[in-house]
Amino acid sequence: MRPFLLLSSRGEDVAADGEYEAFLRFSGLPPERLRRVRMEAGPLPAIRLDDYAGVLVGGGPFNSSDPPTEKSAVQHRVERELSALLDEIVARDFPFFGACYGVGTLGVHQGGIIDRTYAEPISAVRIRLTDEGLADPLLDGMAPEFDAFVGHKEACRVLPPGAVLLASSADCPVQMFRIKQNLYATQFHPELDVAGIVTRVHVYQHAGYFPPEERDELIGRLTPAVITEPGRMLANFVARYG
Repeated sequence: MRPFLLLSSRGEDVAADGEYEAFLRFSGLPPERLRRVRMEAGPLPAIRLDDYAGVLVGGGPFNSSDPPTEKSAVQHRVERELSALLDEIVARDFPFFGACYGVGTLGVHQGGIIDRTYAEPISAVRIRLTDEGLADPLLDGMAPEFDAFVGHKEACRVLPPGAVLLASSADCPVQMFRIKQNLYATQFHPELDVAGIVTRVHVYQHAGYFPPEERDELIGRLTPAVITEPGRMLANFVARYG
């Protein structure tokens, strides 16, 4: 059986390793079937898509909508390399699932408008599936409404041409979309549970998502959240394409 490929851009080992472990847990994949490439660590190696069952992209600190002069050399490199890979992924309609940064990358690549209009603070929000989402095989068996963790400085304001809206929330109209038949992106984090979000709050407390002095108060608001549904779509992705 072919493995899946996880592309990560988190520079902090604790966050990057936690993300990998979360994708393993919620997808149900054993480690030998989820290969990870940390894009921030060096040039993207040659990737032969036929060696993989699908491609996953995790979240990270990069914002696609930042002015070019504010992006680091590493971010510029990652964006170029990922855009070139997306050229082939989209052309082939190759199975792709991007979580959070997936909206910024796939959305920009396909002509959507990504900006800071619908940013959301780190929180648990109610996600609502659209009629198209309820009918999508990747969301089979999921509740029409569920809570998920978010925390993003940018979001999709205008869907790419031809994209299908699959999920929304009260303060962020585009929480999930599909391109063609096999290319998916979510704004929320399907890989995060309470322990995962608490780890990221600690790691990114100085990254501008919230005032650092409010860290413990934020954790207190996040801890009671009941997050049961989002990870199911990762298991569905693996079941469908693996």
